[in-house]
Amino acid sequence: MASQYFQTMQENFKNNNKSREFQAHSAKVHSVAWSCDGRRLASGSFDKTASVFVLEKDRLVKENNYRGHGDSVDQLCWHPTNPDLFVTASGDKTVRIWDVRTTKCIATVNTKGENINICWSPDGQTIAVGNKDDIVTFIDAKTQRSKAEEQFKFEVNEISWNNDNDMFFLTNGNGCINILSYPELKPIQSINAHPSNCICIKFDPTGRYFAIGSADALVSLWDVDELVCVRCLSRLDWPARTLSFSHDGKMLASASEDHFIDIADVDTGERLWEIQCDSPTFTVAWHPKRPLLAYACDDKDGKYDNNREAGTVKLFGLPNDA
Repeated sequence: MASQYFQTMQENFKNNNKSREFQAHSAKVHSVAWSCDGRRLASGSFDKTASVFVLEKDRLVKENNYRGHGDSVDQLCWHPTNPDLFVTASGDKTVRIWDVRTTKCIATVNTKGENINICWSPDGQTIAVGNKDDIVTFIDAKTQRSKAEEQFKFEVNEISWNNDNDMFFLTNGNGCINILSYPELKPIQSINAHPSNCICIKFDPTGRYFAIGSADALVSLWDVDELVCVRCLSRLDWPARTLSFSHDGKMLASASEDHFIDIADVDTGERLWEIQCDSPTFTVAWHPKRPLLAYACDDKDGKYDNNREAGTVKLFGLPNDA
């Protein structure tokens, strides 16, 4: 029997089931992320810029476009507690920290390779960035200088701290989750999570679970304390590329080259909803306070010219009469 939460959310999505598009960039959007207070949404793009929108009651209003990178902005994230700061990782071998109050880059940190993933520690003190050469650089957020660097002998796909800030997780190309102590960066455990490439990782805000998306098209859900897999979601047909937990930890969105986004009930694994898309989806992000999902799709056929979807971000969960 479906829970009351399950029924309530299904009814909510049924009533608000149209995604709305907002023009953000001139080319493909690689990453979307909400500020900690949920007031702003940032996006990073192949067009070498980041954009920031303000969320009004029923729409996104573009606030600023942030220029300075010399290559694609592949991933970005916000400070965990300061809603004015966000950081971008680019293929131009730099990391940039931006302040929305000044609309300027407040720091540029040079790195050794083309950066592809980035995360901010839960305590706000450190930024970790990974590059195509499997080097992870740890940057002091206060001094904006590198304070540690680790070269790994395996393919590093995505990185994340746990919610307690005392462990650092990496997904790798061998189907494993590597766990390091933090700040010591000493190996704690390597878990054989999937038979193929582990692509993405996300921790749930309540601290109960983390999820892994794999090239085997499965999404596995893991108990944080026991480090055991509690269930797998198998509705995708293509490698799971992106994950996001809702603010209450009760929903998990996952997406891939499949032309839909799967929204699952975390406690049962059942499908709550399926968002239909016209092309693959490589970035999703739940709002930190409400059941509102931001996402961006790949450009149809990889073409930017005369493509209505090129450079757009989308919101699912706004009232249909918005």
